[in-house]
Order: sequence, then C-alpha cells, then structure tokens
Amino acid sequence: MRSIWNGAISFGLVSIPVKLVNATENHSISFRQIHLADGGRIRYRKVCELDEEEVSGGEIGKAYEDADGTMIPITDEDLAQLPLPTAKTIEIVAFVPADRIDPLQMDAAYYLSANGVPAAKPYTLLREALKRSDRVAVAKYALRGRERLGMLRVVDDVIAMHGLLWPDEIRAPEDAAPDGDVTVRDAELDLADALMDTLGEVDMDSLHDDYREAVEELVAAKAAGEIVLPAEPEDTGDGKVIDLIAALENSVRAARKSRNVEGAGDGDGGSGMADVHPIKKTSSKTSGKTARTTGAEQTTGTAKSTGTAKKTTHRTPTGKTVTRSGSSTAKKSAPKSTGAKKSTSTTKKSAGSAGSTGSRTAAKKTAKTATKTATKTATKKRTSLSGGTTAKKTAPSRKRTSA
Repeated sequence: MRSIWNGAISFGLVSIPVKLVNATENHSISFRQIHLADGGRIRYRKVCELDEEEVSGGEIGKAYEDADGTMIPITDEDLAQLPLPTAKTIEIVAFVPADRIDPLQMDAAYYLSANGVPAAKPYTLLREALKRSDRVAVAKYALRGRERLGMLRVVDDVIAMHGLLWPDEIRAPEDAAPDGDVTVRDAELDLADALMDTLGEVDMDSLHDDYREAVEELVAAKAAGEIVLPAEPEDTGDGKVIDLIAALENSVRAARKSRNVEGAGDGDGGSGMADVHPIKKTSSKTSGKTARTTGAEQTTGTAKSTGTAKKTTHRTPTGKTVTRSGSSTAKKSAPKSTGAKKSTSTTKKSAGSAGSTGSRTAAKKTAKTATKTATKTATKKRTSLSGGTTAKKTAPSRKRTSA
C-alpha cells in the first residue's frame, strides 16, 4: 500500500518511525456531466474573474478572504515557518478507555506501518502496551495543512489510527428530537424488543452495497445495448402515520419470514421447539375391528355350515348314518355357540394386545390363528354333541314310523 505521510510516533522519549497508509477505500461509482443535446462532456475551467482568462495550476496560489472580501495571500513558505511540532510527528498526549471516545468524533482511518528495521522493536513495544492496558492513545498530528486529533488502537497486529474531530466541531443535537411529550406503551416496547430479537445479529462481512451493484448491472446492460426494465418500487410507507402496533407486528413477521423462522414463535414464544401433536391411536381400534369382524365371519361361517347340515347327511361316531332335523339342529346348535363366543373374546384379547404394540399385521395373524383354533374346537364339540342328540331322537321317530 502506498503511504500518504511519513513521520514518527512520539511516545515519551521514544520515537517510532512510521508510514501512514489509508485503511479504507471508496468503491462509489462516479459519473461525468454531459451535454444532453449531443452527449459532449462538460468541463470546468479555472478562469480569473478580473481578466476572464483561463489560468494554469502553476499560476494559482492561496489566499484568506477577510470579512470585507479582501484577499490576504498566504504562501507555502509562510505555512512552513509556523511553529508546529506535529508537522512530522504523531504526538501521544494521553491514554484513555475506548468508551471515552464519542463515536461522533470518528473520522478517516489509517494504518501505521513501521518504517524500517530499527522501528520494529519500539513499534512492537507500543502495540503490546496498548493491548495489555486495554486503552487507546489520544494523539495530535498534522496532515494536509492542518493539525488534527487522532486515536491509536490495535487491530490484529497493527496499530491503527482514527482521525477525530475536535470537540468544538461536534454540533449539539438542537431541534432534532420530536417536539412535545411522547409516551410509549409497554406493549409497543415489547413488540420492538421482539423485532430486535428476531433480527438478531449479523455478520458484518456479509453486508454489501446493493445500490452500487445495481448501478453496475445497469451500466453493463446499457453498454451491451440491452433494454432495461424499471424495477417495481417497494412500499416504504412514504412517511405516513400508521398504526404503530400493526407496523411492528408486520415487521416481526417479515423478519421471521426472511430468516426462514416464520411461525417458530407463534406457539412457544420463538423458543425453537417443534410443535407436538398426539399420535392417532388407529392400530388397536383397527385391530379390534378386524378381530371382531374375523370372529363374526367365522361364527357366520359356522352357522352357514350348520344350516347346510339341514340338507346333508352326516355319519355319527358309531358309524350310523343320520339326517339332522332342521328345527332341532338349529335349536341345539344355537346354545352350543359358546365356543364361538369364547373364540370371539379370545380374539378380542389377542387383538387388543396386538394393538397395544402398534403392529397391525401381528394383530391380524394372532386373531386369525386364535379364531381358527377356537372354531375347530367348537365344531368338534358341536359335532359330538349333535351326533348323540340326533341318535337319541332317531329311535322315537322310527317307532312312530312303524306304528
């Protein structure tokens, strides 16, 4: 980096040769003035108002204008003869806490670089002393024809200097505050706090000049002969008086939406916790319904088979062939359906236990297995009982037939 000033830091009796370089740079886009009729560039020329002739830079000097308009010439030799001890020196006058410096006084920023190898040791000494004391140095220096006030602090491993305005250059904030007494409600303050919390912090390195980028894109598009469409203007309120509460609430919503956290604080105050919803208990009910349906289907199937037995011939355990009576068989088969009821209750219990585990498939398998087992047992009992009953009723019917 090119230095703009060479001198020394005066630290008591210690002199530290340094070079002053700019710590900032301007990225603003500059425009030229042109003649709208033909696009010609507008230029300013320095003209003497007495003879109206253009003069060169070598013919131009300095002068102080008195109150009555009289010009008092001042030469560079006159300024060089002034007893200014800070002409080539940054003179440290005090060390103060950083919070003693009003940010309103902050001006341009510079880096102080050690000028030469002999300056390395005293430069490091001053840097480490500033670090350990946690204070800043207040100094005076002369730059561009005037004496200035500065503040020295440590940035990384470099001593930086901020130009400061003199205290009498800071204007008082007269008539800047709102007129009259204005009261703010607690609800408005709470919303303002919520908006501040939502906006949160920001990485300063991520901030950039959107306007400059837009101007660069505009210039590039016009240089390429492209048609530039006007952008839609954003609603900024135009300084109108609006409902403050509504504006704050909308601002909080917009800030949450821009940070992809909209709705995070609607139910829990923005704690970041997920919403908890109860799980619908459908597995046990469905399993129970399935088990009851299965049991009903099995019982119905048994009843159908019994009804079918009215028209079919069965062989008893003794080897006799008998035909069941429709009414008697139906009557006898009805009370013997206890096994089917037991199987239904067993199925419900199995289905309930399966539903408690949340496994619908296991419940179905258990229900089917229990139903089949119970149905087989009930069928065997009904067959043996109905066989004996039918045999007893067959003898009287034969007697009645022979008679």
